Amino acid sequence: MTLPLQHIRVLDLSRILAGPHCTMVLGDLGAEVIKVERPKTGDDTRQWGPPFAGSESTYFLACNRNKKSITLNLKSPRGQEIARQLAAKSDVLVENLLPGTLNELGLGYEALKRINPRLVYCSISGFGQDGPYRDRPGYDLLVQAMGGVMSITGEPDGEPMKVGVAISDITSGLYAATAILAALTAREHTGIGDRIDIALLDSTVSWLANVASAYLVTGNNPKRYGNAHASIVPYQAFHASDGYFVVAVGNDDQWLRFCRAVERADLAADERFQTNPLRVKHREVLIPMLAEYFVTKSMAHWLERLGKGEVPAAPVNTFDHLFADPQVLARRMALDVPHPTIGMLRMVGSPLKMESLKERPFAAPPLLGEHTEEILKQQLGLPVDEIEKLRKEGVT
Repeated sequence: MTLPLQHIRVLDLSRILAGPHCTMVLGDLGAEVIKVERPKTGDDTRQWGPPFAGSESTYFLACNRNKKSITLNLKSPRGQEIARQLAAKSDVLVENLLPGTLNELGLGYEALKRINPRLVYCSISGFGQDGPYRDRPGYDLLVQAMGGVMSITGEPDGEPMKVGVAISDITSGLYAATAILAALTAREHTGIGDRIDIALLDSTVSWLANVASAYLVTGNNPKRYGNAHASIVPYQAFHASDGYFVVAVGNDDQWLRFCRAVERADLAADERFQTNPLRVKHREVLIPMLAEYFVTKSMAHWLERLGKGEVPAAPVNTFDHLFADPQVLARRMALDVPHPTIGMLRMVGSPLKMESLKERPFAAPPLLGEHTEEILKQQLGLPVDEIEKLRKEGVT
């Protein structure tokens, strides 16, 4: 089996989420990912719990599969030397320390470029490598707030809300992986690596998409619509007698099918609702009418009728229903991966579906320093007695 990135080695100096998610994507595609962690404590997220699976935090487990872990004290001269030797043998380096930190350790882009001109060097930070906020630490919550996300998320009369997962981190990790793949492709022609600068704030602003476009064109700050949509009606969640479901009526033909499916010919005939712009204009009339109607019957009743009527609709799944869903199971979005201390570890699968990945076995997230000896012996040729000395000196 030939994996797309099996010829690529990634030196992963990142921690927490954005960087590790990026390198996990590369690892899922077959790259050899060497995750460098601090001796004894490791990646910050190893302690972010509960919940834990055995002694491993589920946060760490979520974004570190298909990697090898080496412990290395980058504050020590010998640790820095080992990191440089590994960088010389790597295709990609990913880091998310505060801008300038690795320069002080002799591991910055310019220093490593001199010893490995083919290296693709990717930095992920809260605000980027330049600008007035360069030196500020970036956390997903701060960036969702500063990046406008919280101002458009939540109920119209409620407080601003963050998205339920660290979406600024995840998006930054995906952009980083995309840029790395582009740089590796370019390197095939130029023979030279690249410097990549990914900022959480930039990434967050970029996925404001049509909402940002509307502001930039009109100058009007967007409002919060809760689960509704600014430009499409009805396109939101409704409460049935036993739970929530969503309806997405994206055009006027779907509106007519919707009215037939829920047996409301009166709504189809009402002049106020006959086009989407009219439904948007009169949402304050239409939505309460629908809400009062939908609460009279079960979610299963409405989803069956809407499904038969070819109207886009779906349940608001809790996680127990999500991971039992036949489509999620068919797409292998829930995996069982053997782990050395946990046993069989249940993990979220990879959304990357490719013929070359069809039979790809997944490796569990590594134990702290699990591969230190292997990497130092195989990659750098260090003898066992020297590796033991490094461990006693606190270098590894």
